[in-house]
Amino acid sequence: MLIASEKAGGGVVSYDDERQHRPQQWSPYTNNGGTSMAVAGADFVVVASDTRMSTGYSIMSRAVPKTIQLTDKTVIATAGMAADRDAFHKLISAYLTKYEHTHGRVMGTEAVAQLVSTNLYQRRFFPYYTFNIVAGIDNNGKGAVYGYDAIGSFERIPFGVQGSGAALGTSILDNQLEFKQQPKNKKVLSASDTVTLVKDVFTSIGERDIYTGDQVDIYLITKAGTKHETFQLKLD
Repeated sequence: MLIASEKAGGGVVSYDDERQHRPQQWSPYTNNGGTSMAVAGADFVVVASDTRMSTGYSIMSRAVPKTIQLTDKTVIATAGMAADRDAFHKLISAYLTKYEHTHGRVMGTEAVAQLVSTNLYQRRFFPYYTFNIVAGIDNNGKGAVYGYDAIGSFERIPFGVQGSGAALGTSILDNQLEFKQQPKNKKVLSASDTVTLVKDVFTSIGERDIYTGDQVDIYLITKAGTKHETFQLKLD
């Protein structure tokens, strides 16, 4: 519908009132960026996430962890919406505390992976806007990594990357760990070599993804326990 109005200097101006009164678009979700990564070894697993929280072109915080330790041998790393991530981490932590009090033992990594899937799936009609990686040591003492979509479908994988830097990080790990499209045999990395590789991958992602940066939380999990360290990235 066209509406005519008079200009101050005379004449008539027409404009489309549908454009002037376009309804506001609202979404319950927002992507706060960032990257989470995990690499499984023979008897260890390395999990890492950056700490930048962004909205659009604004950095809201430089120190928001995306990875939490669920048990002494299991962690969860989550990219996506910060509010949903925090709510989901609290939910899973509460279930694990209840399980420990009820059964007198800590839940294993495989069971934690299934618990995460079940709680994501039951919210499938209004899902958490989260993209998760569960990693730890399985019942056989081997490193385990589980990757998820937003509604709980998951699989055990040798390594995984979630978040805004997923495409960049996955391509590098494909090259360095799986030797895709290369006439070479796979090289088995030690725990320290894997940590170094993860640092290099995050450095590369931080150069190209504006939503990944500031600092990386790195967890090295073995049968003996979990070690945590931080790695500095660019602040721009």
